[in-house]
Amino acid sequence: MGFWTQGSLKRLLLPGVVLLIIGYLVLATGFPRSHVSLIDYCYYAALAAGLGLAWRFHSSRVFSALLLLLLADRTVIFFSGVETAGQGLAALEAISFLLPLNFALLALAPERGFVSPAVALRLVALFCQSVFVAVICRPRPAAGSHLFRGWLPNPAWLSATRIPQVSWLALVITLSLLLVRFLRSQKPVDSGSAWALLSAFLALETGAGGPVSRAFMATAAVILVISVVETSYLMAYHDDLTNLPSRRAFNAAIAALEAPYTIAAVDIDHFKKFNDSYGHETGDQVLRMVAGRLAQVTGYGHAYRIGGEEFTILFPGRNAEQTGEHLELLRALIEHSTFRIRVADRRKAKRGPDRRRSTTRSGLRWWRPRFESEAGRELSVTVSIGVAESAGETFPVAEIIEQADKALYRAKANGRNRVEIAGAVRPGRKKRAVANRA
Repeated sequence: MGFWTQGSLKRLLLPGVVLLIIGYLVLATGFPRSHVSLIDYCYYAALAAGLGLAWRFHSSRVFSALLLLLLADRTVIFFSGVETAGQGLAALEAISFLLPLNFALLALAPERGFVSPAVALRLVALFCQSVFVAVICRPRPAAGSHLFRGWLPNPAWLSATRIPQVSWLALVITLSLLLVRFLRSQKPVDSGSAWALLSAFLALETGAGGPVSRAFMATAAVILVISVVETSYLMAYHDDLTNLPSRRAFNAAIAALEAPYTIAAVDIDHFKKFNDSYGHETGDQVLRMVAGRLAQVTGYGHAYRIGGEEFTILFPGRNAEQTGEHLELLRALIEHSTFRIRVADRRKAKRGPDRRRSTTRSGLRWWRPRFESEAGRELSVTVSIGVAESAGETFPVAEIIEQADKALYRAKANGRNRVEIAGAVRPGRKKRAVANRA
């Protein structure tokens, strides 16, 4: 599947950029300065809600990010309040560098929930960083108090900001990393982390402890809270393997359908035989490839994975004749798409005493599936499509789905790799279901 799919821009910009714009407009009116207690309430409420939701949904990454925001805010405020020899500035410089560094490390680390080894490792890292900040924030002259200054050739660059140049560089690198991860995974937690980090930097730039800074920190916390909610929504309504909306999302969509509309049932030809021949992992490759093509369907269609190798496409406001050309283009696109078998799948191996045959001199037995030599082979698949329309009538959606399934069965009976419309006989070409190229 490509890095950029339908809805990627929306998931990238919402709600992070909207919350940042709203926060800026509210701050521009001077509202927060007369309602400091309200800002504090929102800030701590967002933190508490985010920590609770992250714990409930086993998102240790968001939990750690919220904890980092809280510690960064309290650290800068503490050293600003006891400043005797530039301690506040030293704390700001250290926090502004460590914050994006930690966000980058959280993005690169796999999500393992709240298991003991992962939690212990992060706590140790936080402890070491706390000791480091405490050392460089001692009354000057202190070792490392100028560590984050003078990294770029011209000290005048970014002279208007209190945040050092190396921290801005760390911010840009981390934002780039989060953007690349979002484009690859389409996960709200990646885009949410990017916008939350940017909001936290604005808080550090405006001065710790003030209403403006606290408002930006609250915005960062709210963004992370929403990312947890969006992630849980994706888990419930999207298929993890193909990244398409799942059956639950399909059921929600058909509940809101109004005539006219068209439903297309899509099934991968000979998928079971393909799975048996090349293994389940290769079967997963097939599903991801087909899903990627279905996501590109034109004609305002929306694709869903219903289960197994079965998919459905909804065309709201369209009749079967209007969707026929788009579905034929989709069928041809899938037919001419190829992929290579990457690895063999152990689940394909035959059960029983013959599963492991060879034995090395050391006595270790090695599993050698009979399709191991298929790795690297280029394959293609085809799909059969059945189409049914409401035609402006008040038929139940279940009946339209049934008609689409009957048309799908007819497409398979007539040779597969074709589009059949319910209630119509359309000539088609019998094509190969699976094309193999050595």
